Amino acid sequence: MDSLLTARTTVSALRQAGVREVVVAPGSRSAPLVYALAEVAGDELEGTGLQMRLHVRVDERSAAFTALGLSLASGRPAAVVTTSGTAAGNLLPAMMEAAHADVRLVAITADRPDELQGTGANQTTDQRSLFGVHTRRTITLSGDENTAPELHAQVLDTVRFGGGVGESAPGPVHLNLRFREPLVPQPEDLRPTAAAATGPTPVVPAAQTVGEELNLYVTELPERRTVVVAGHDAGPLASEFASALGLPLMAEPSSNARFGRNALAAYPLLLGPQGGLGGDAHPLGEHIQQVVMFGRPTLSRQLSALMRREDVSTVLYHPKPVGWFEQGRRREELVDNLGELARRSGQGAPGWLAAWQAASMRAQSALEQALNERQDEVGRPGAMRVAQLLASTTQGNLVLGSSSVIRDVDQAWRPPMSPQTQVYAHRGLAGIDGTVSTASGIALASGMRTTLLCGDLTFLYDTNGLWLGPEEEEPDLDIVVINDQGGAIFAGLEHGDVARRPGMAGTVERFFGTPHHADLGALCAAHGVAYRRLNSEYDVIAALGGPTQGRRVLEVVSNREARPEVRAAVARRVRATFR
Repeated sequence: MDSLLTARTTVSALRQAGVREVVVAPGSRSAPLVYALAEVAGDELEGTGLQMRLHVRVDERSAAFTALGLSLASGRPAAVVTTSGTAAGNLLPAMMEAAHADVRLVAITADRPDELQGTGANQTTDQRSLFGVHTRRTITLSGDENTAPELHAQVLDTVRFGGGVGESAPGPVHLNLRFREPLVPQPEDLRPTAAAATGPTPVVPAAQTVGEELNLYVTELPERRTVVVAGHDAGPLASEFASALGLPLMAEPSSNARFGRNALAAYPLLLGPQGGLGGDAHPLGEHIQQVVMFGRPTLSRQLSALMRREDVSTVLYHPKPVGWFEQGRRREELVDNLGELARRSGQGAPGWLAAWQAASMRAQSALEQALNERQDEVGRPGAMRVAQLLASTTQGNLVLGSSSVIRDVDQAWRPPMSPQTQVYAHRGLAGIDGTVSTASGIALASGMRTTLLCGDLTFLYDTNGLWLGPEEEEPDLDIVVINDQGGAIFAGLEHGDVARRPGMAGTVERFFGTPHHADLGALCAAHGVAYRRLNSEYDVIAALGGPTQGRRVLEVVSNREARPEVRAAVARRVRATFR
C-alpha cells in the first residue's frame, strides 16, 4: 500500500473503534494522515449519527493534553497526530498522565520508512517504544508489511485494547505509522470512494449504583466505626455507599462524590497531620477502626496518614483493573463486590455519623469565619477564599490545577446536598503540564461552559494552550488564575520550615518559590483572549455568574507570603471547635 492508502485504512479503523475527536499537530511526515482525516471529517459514520471532529494545535504537548481533555469529558478514545522526531516526544507528559489516570488517549506518530532508520536521516529516531511503560499497547505499522485488511484489524484491535481488556486497565495506546513518499495525494486521487468499515458505536457504560448492586439488609450488618474515603475518580457510587450504610464520607474534590449529608466538610483539618491522632486532630479520629476506599486518594497527607495507621484496617473497592497501582504493592484488602464490601465495612455504629457531621459543621463554620477575616492587605479575597467561592458557585465543569488550588478547595469547599459540578483534575501524576489545554478539551467535548481554577505557574506553563488558529472552534472556558507571583505550595511543605532558618530564605525563594513578573494581561492580548483582573469577592461572583461565550482569563492577584499564616489561622480556629 502507498502512504495515503495506509492512512485511509488507519482512519477507517479509528472511526470504527469509536474515535470521534482527533487533534492534529502540523508536520510533513504525518501529511497522509491529515489528508485522510480531512476527507472524512464531518461525514456521519453509518448507523451512528456521529461524526469525526478535527482540531489543530501547533504545539504538540498542547495537542496531546487537548486530546486528553476530549477523552476525559466524552468517555471515548481521543487521538492526537504528530509528525516524527521531537514532535512525537512532546506527547510523553500527556501519555504518562493518561497511563496513571486510565484515560483512553491514542497517540498516532508518523515515522520514517524502514530504509531510513538508523542512517542518521533528518528527523529520524527509533519511535517504536517511544513511550515505554506508559502505554497499554504499542504497534509500529507500514503499508509495506501489511495489506489493508491486516492493518485495519491491527489498528482496530489496538484502540479497542486501550478500552481495557481482561486484566488490562483502560489507558493510552500508541500507533507508530511509517510513511514513504509521496506523502500527498495525487490529483487523480483526491477523494477515493473506498467504503469505510463500520461497526457498533461504543457506549459509555452507565454509572453503577448501590441500589442495583447492594442486595442485603443493612440492619443485619455489624456496627463498626468505619469511614468511607473517596479518592480521585471514585464517582457518585462512593457517596451512595456511605449514605446507604450510615457512614461518614471524606471525599476529595475530583472524586465527584463530595455531596450529600454524609460528606464531611473540612475533613483534612478534622484529621490533623497524623490522620486522626494527636492534639491537632479531632478526638473522633482516634476511634476510627476501618477505612473503605473508593478511587485513588492522592491529595491529602492527612488521608495518607490515616490509611497508614496500624490500628486501622483498610479495604479498597476494586471491581475492575486500574492502572494506578500494581497488585500486591498496596496495603488495602481488595474487594470487587459491593455486597462483600458492605459486609466488611458494616453499618455505622450508633451516633458515629452524627458525631462526625456535628464536628464537620462546626469546623466549616469556623473555617469560613477565619477566611472572612483574612483578606489580602489591599482588600482582595485570599487564595483559599477564591477557591471556596468557585467550588461553591460553579455549576457544570470545574477543572482544578495541581498544587495549591486543589488543596485549598479540598479544605474549604462545603459539600452540596446534591452534585452540581463535574470536577476534573490531573491526578494521574499530579503534574501542572498542559492544564489549560486539558480544560479546553473538556469544554469542547462536553459543549458546556467550563471553569478552570489554577495558579500562575500552572497557567504560565501552558500558555500555548491559549493559541488557537482563526478556523478552530473556541471553547467556552473561564480560566481563573490565582497569581501570587510564584509557587505557593512549597511554603506549606517542609521547605517553608527551611526558609525560616538563618540565611536560607533566599535559596528557598529562588529554587522553589520561582518568582516572576509575568504580565498575564499582555499574554492574553498576544493570544487574543479576553482578560480581566478581579479585585474583590463581588468581582469574582459577578464575573462568573453571568452567561458568556468564548474564553476569558480572570486574574486574582494574591499575596503568597500571607498564605502560611492564613492556613495557620484557619487551623487554629477549627481546632478551637474540638473542645
